[in-house]
Amino acid sequence: MSAIPQERRVVTAIPGPKSQELQARRLSAVAGGVGSVLPVFTARADGGIIEDVDGNRLIDFGSGIAVTTVGASAEAVVRRASAQLADFTHTCFMVTPYEGYVEVCEALAELTPGDHAKKSALFNSGAEAVENAVKIARAYTKRQAVVVFDHGYHGRTNLTMALTAKNMPYKHGFGPFAPEVYRVPVAYGYRWPSGPDNCGPEAAAQAIDQITKQIGPDNVAAIIIEPVLGEGGFIEPAKGFLPAVARFAKDHGIVFVADEIQSGFCRTGQWFACEDEGIVPDLITTAKGIAGGLPLSAVTGRAEIMDAAHAGGLGGTYGGNPVACAGALGAIETMREQDLNGKAKRIEEVMKGRLSAMAEKFDVIGDIRGRGGMIAIELVKDRATKEPNAEAAGALAKACHAEGVLVLTCGTYGNVLRFLPPLVIGEDLLNEGLDVIETALAGV
Repeated sequence: MSAIPQERRVVTAIPGPKSQELQARRLSAVAGGVGSVLPVFTARADGGIIEDVDGNRLIDFGSGIAVTTVGASAEAVVRRASAQLADFTHTCFMVTPYEGYVEVCEALAELTPGDHAKKSALFNSGAEAVENAVKIARAYTKRQAVVVFDHGYHGRTNLTMALTAKNMPYKHGFGPFAPEVYRVPVAYGYRWPSGPDNCGPEAAAQAIDQITKQIGPDNVAAIIIEPVLGEGGFIEPAKGFLPAVARFAKDHGIVFVADEIQSGFCRTGQWFACEDEGIVPDLITTAKGIAGGLPLSAVTGRAEIMDAAHAGGLGGTYGGNPVACAGALGAIETMREQDLNGKAKRIEEVMKGRLSAMAEKFDVIGDIRGRGGMIAIELVKDRATKEPNAEAAGALAKACHAEGVLVLTCGTYGNVLRFLPPLVIGEDLLNEGLDVIETALAGV
């Protein structure tokens, strides 16, 4: 039972007067490079609702960018984290370890794809997890090159900026970037020249050809890909692409890394998105949904690969913080007990049904895609040319925000509206949010 009424309520302009006061304080104290999608200041959040300091209640279609999968104050997360807070907040696992870290690693070994022996290392953020996956892969293979994909996003540290495809806002003005990073095509079905049916095999052949000719497979330590590309526009690689690339990696002793930071932990209706085509990655990176809103990330993988780094080579002061580990165990408990994979599949059914009906009425919708509670619409100026319509995406988001529905944009071209509701959202709220989106589409 949620502590906050699960209903949309708009009682002031958005943002309201108290949020505007806080925004003025923020502008004088917080660095300008830290942006916000919507400057309403949160007072409480739970289930599918964010309540701001002015008393407005917004339907949450963002989940803090796929973080609050179990809700923003899930009972099991609060209970376990509160108990841990009362015992101790920190000792540093590298100084004196504690059981919670071990328990999270055991859960990851059980939940991630594959029945091989697995080990994990815990960190704070998704970017840290990806960076450590590269370190581990290089230690294991004794190679340097890392292959990533068009439209991919992997973080904001120096190495992960190099791995990330999009310049603005992630990379612009922040170079030089880490070397030995190579980018190849991805199977973006909606925009593939010969159409989505041919996309998977053709894109895989192109990517493999480029790796073979331009880098040399024997120089590649790791191939890193999001099984559903997040910031790049919720792109599902066309069928056949991921298995072909994973096979190529295996044939050449390359560590295949699934970046499941946005797509993992029930978000796509499976524990991990790579399960959809039976992919068993060598390493898998997780964060976001792992701990119910507490900062935690992980690299999990084949024991012999994970053990390649020398003792002391992996770690960090806060990595696997005991309170965050307790939160993760509470989040996993919630996912299991409430069958959030099942709920994600139901969200997909409702959202795709409603969005498909909208696409029949509004030509601005060029594509509907995604899985589970990770759904998007790509907006275009013309369905024939597929020219991206970033202006429509911005206008739609603004219209939804004004009516109390928090939505996010994404995509290499800035023209994708993405939906990431908490998987515990009520179906009435889900449909009400879609009603607001439909009205906004009519306005655009």
